[in-house]
Amino acid sequence: MADLPLTLMAVHAHPDDEATGTGGVLARYAAEGIRTVLVTCTDGRCGDGPGGVKPGEDGHDPAAVAAMRHDELEESCAILKVSALEELGYADSGMMGWPTNDAPGSFWTTPVADAASRLAELIRQYRPDVVVTYDQNGFYGHPDHIQAHRITMAAVELTGIPAKVYWTTAPRSRMADFERIMREHGADWDEPAEANPDHDEAAASESAGQLRRDEIGLPDDQITTWVDTAAYSDQKFDALATHASQNDNIFFLRLGRQTFADLMSTEAFLRVADSTGAPTPEDDLFAGLR
Repeated sequence: MADLPLTLMAVHAHPDDEATGTGGVLARYAAEGIRTVLVTCTDGRCGDGPGGVKPGEDGHDPAAVAAMRHDELEESCAILKVSALEELGYADSGMMGWPTNDAPGSFWTTPVADAASRLAELIRQYRPDVVVTYDQNGFYGHPDHIQAHRITMAAVELTGIPAKVYWTTAPRSRMADFERIMREHGADWDEPAEANPDHDEAAASESAGQLRRDEIGLPDDQITTWVDTAAYSDQKFDALATHASQNDNIFFLRLGRQTFADLMSTEAFLRVADSTGAPTPEDDLFAGLR
């Protein structure tokens, strides 16, 4: 068998997550000649429609939104130089507590074993050395992120192929700065409020994304891996900007390039599986592999 290229596989929930969480490493490792594979689990149908129309409002067509977000995802992948895009195509489940959580075909209602089997086939096909996904809380509690975590960990166990597995995270030392920057750009960070998704889906979405600062990310001394992606911040910003239909929901696009670069110059990870013995903390997802 010919030598396979070093390969990174990132497993994400929705179109745009690839740019927000791992845009820097996807761009950096592609530039270094590493094969990058993106698996996107859902179709993003619970995102905004044209003109910012929200799910459940008149004029929101989930199928049309999914098609639009597919096109945006392909454009993002082109900017990040992603080698291969694989879309599992499950229906976006929406924010936690939305009626769409339980809709037929939603990712949240899909048996973990079924989706993990499909992902395992992709792992066998691409044989990634490194797999990246979310932590058990989906980073911020979104049901599709949680489900992406579950199927990824199950698929890794089924195959035993990746040498290293990482969860995306963020250093808690930066949360105060992040909160300040959010407020400067017109976004509040308040404690989550209860919202009835049947009557106020926008409020439910806002609440679901507003976790306490101490519930997101990790203390700095628990982070195993800090990857410098400063040289790729423009690519990351441009990739995120391709998801223009979701402008209302993507706070980072309001920052402007310089502030975005200052805030997003490093991507942090927790290493949860490793067969290389590379010491931590490390500055390279492929430490011990090259």
